[in-house]
Amino acid sequence: MEKTKSHDTEIPVEDRLRALYSLQLVDSEIDKIKTLRGELPLEVQDLEDDIAGLETRLGNLRDEVVALEKSVQKKHNEISDSESLIKKYEEQQKNVRNNREFDSLSKEIEYQNLEIELYNKKIKEFNIQIEEKKVVIGESEATLNERKSDLETKKSELDEIISDTQKEEEGLYKKLDKVQGIIEERLLTAYKRIRSNARNGLAVVPVQRDACGGCFNQIPPQRQLDIKSRKKIIVCEYCGRILVDDEIIRESKI
Repeated sequence: MEKTKSHDTEIPVEDRLRALYSLQLVDSEIDKIKTLRGELPLEVQDLEDDIAGLETRLGNLRDEVVALEKSVQKKHNEISDSESLIKKYEEQQKNVRNNREFDSLSKEIEYQNLEIELYNKKIKEFNIQIEEKKVVIGESEATLNERKSDLETKKSELDEIISDTQKEEEGLYKKLDKVQGIIEERLLTAYKRIRSNARNGLAVVPVQRDACGGCFNQIPPQRQLDIKSRKKIIVCEYCGRILVDDEIIRESKI
């Protein structure tokens, strides 16, 4: 069911600021969970991609070996055919009527012997290629087994972390949906843009010791009064983060 979001005129600035800071708190907690997982999700994805690539490569190499083995068999069959022809021509030579017929058959025999030499040369080349590919297959299988073992370990670690944090994360996402539902689309889009550009994911920060809680640049006294008055949404002129006063910070909780 689509959430309905109120227009700017229906929500006081103070309430919008509180909602934005609540949203920031929830997002920060979700960030902590993601930090706990660290690089594991990316490592798992990379390993899965590596395994898929290796399996595809192995499949292609095995197909190439099968094709080469068929080529070897074909050449053996062609050798058998040539040998049969040689026997046939040799038998025919016993019954020739003149030297011209004998010489013609001799040339055919010589040609078939040359063909056999060529077939044997091709068989040797194919066998060398087969052995080379089998070496690569063996190495790739060993690498694949290592990757699969690594993946199993990483997945186990990730599953354990997810299991430990799943309930908390589900609760946070429910709160996230609820808070987002009361923030108008334009403001929510601005918040997400600021957050995506902030290295620490902080889009809404307090004024602390007369400075922005995000970039720590000094905030002029008049601007601090404007922030405390909550009459309009004010952003840091240095980093663009949304600024809120201490009271909102103290009163806000997840």
